[in-house]
Amino acid sequence: MTQIHPEQILHQAFEEVLNIADPQRSLPTVLSRIFPNGIKGNLLVVGGGKASASMAKAFEQYAAHFWPNAKIYGHVVTRYQHDIPAPHQSRKIKVTQASHPFPDEAGFLASKDIMELVDGLNPGDLCVGLISGGGSSLLALPAKGVSLESLTNLSKELLKCGAPIEEINTVRKHVSAIQGGRLAQRAVERGATLQAFIISDVTGDQPSDIASGPCSHDTSTFQDALGVLEKYQLHLQPSLFEITQHLQAGILGKIPETLKLGDWHCRNIHNEVFATAKKGLDAAAAFCVEQGYEVHQLGDQIIGESREVARSQSDMMRSYLQHSDAKKIAWISGGETTVTIPQGVHGRGGRCTEFLLALMSASKDIQGMSALAADTDGIDGTENNAGAFFTPSIWRKLERLSLDMDQYLVAHDAYGFFSQLDQLVMTGPTLTNVNDFRIVLINRNE
Repeated sequence: MTQIHPEQILHQAFEEVLNIADPQRSLPTVLSRIFPNGIKGNLLVVGGGKASASMAKAFEQYAAHFWPNAKIYGHVVTRYQHDIPAPHQSRKIKVTQASHPFPDEAGFLASKDIMELVDGLNPGDLCVGLISGGGSSLLALPAKGVSLESLTNLSKELLKCGAPIEEINTVRKHVSAIQGGRLAQRAVERGATLQAFIISDVTGDQPSDIASGPCSHDTSTFQDALGVLEKYQLHLQPSLFEITQHLQAGILGKIPETLKLGDWHCRNIHNEVFATAKKGLDAAAAFCVEQGYEVHQLGDQIIGESREVARSQSDMMRSYLQHSDAKKIAWISGGETTVTIPQGVHGRGGRCTEFLLALMSASKDIQGMSALAADTDGIDGTENNAGAFFTPSIWRKLERLSLDMDQYLVAHDAYGFFSQLDQLVMTGPTLTNVNDFRIVLINRNE
């Protein structure tokens, strides 16, 4: 077997994950399974997320070939710079680019148009939802009585406090006119059937959690949503007064709850999660096995503070190495960690780069380690990198540049650290999103 450098293995393993999540590769297969007899007549396609433009392209291409009699129209909203390159001028599904992770007017206007299209459905029509991660902020249609400004303030405060995505989305569903199943509910009330195709970026792959579940029933309540704000003391924030009032009104029954399982609408609502982090991890693991590594999958549902997860994994690897004779070992994991930024700290870098910096700091004594951590959407946090990587040669660079990694860790400036070492992973927008990918290699021959 030809030996491949660890850096190449890291990047190729990440590429394997992205290939699994690519809608151009995966969506046609599921379309042929769900619609074996084809589609005729009116077909409304709506949705949102970082992968929605790529999903719309794959959908249109498949339909043009296999459903020539279908009358397709629609609208999806994706993140800025996440539209497909050189889109066809005659495409039938409109694509709007909007802000993420904080909602803006472009997302608001696109979401308003989407719901107006849904309102125009007729009995017997089919409505298809194309949903992926990022849709929570991109489908920015606040509930009646909630302003777009309040919705934006909410996103900023929730992301800053370190709440896990499930808690964040619990609140989002209850201040939205489109999420928490409301898009699907509106379609069914018009006599249509709704079929959603979903790329998962959350642990557990539940449709209700992905993009805050615009096409899915929801198990959470207004009380749960207010509980999240109270947990992080956000109900005391003056900028969230309108949000808190809305949630309190919902608890009192003045505002209808989100769509619940057992509601009559659910009989005509179908969700298909077709690309997940687990499938990506399996593909990366298979590649590493081919390269001669003993592979351990740690799961696709890892959550917690990035630096604490890194320290925990470092301890686990150190313990394992003491009792193993294996020369080449790989640990692979997915999920979505969090980063809590202290008051007064600006910080640069997302949860993946912070995980990697913390891993380096906790693993100084482990020889032959290489690692990569990256977000599959191509953007880690608010910077322009997907993540970062390192190989054993990083320690020589570190010494030459006299960088204090622990100082960067305290400042939450993992981006600045890996940027100076030229170890950032720069993919640009990948037009998909199946959560974070982390891989650690130990090569005792290094």
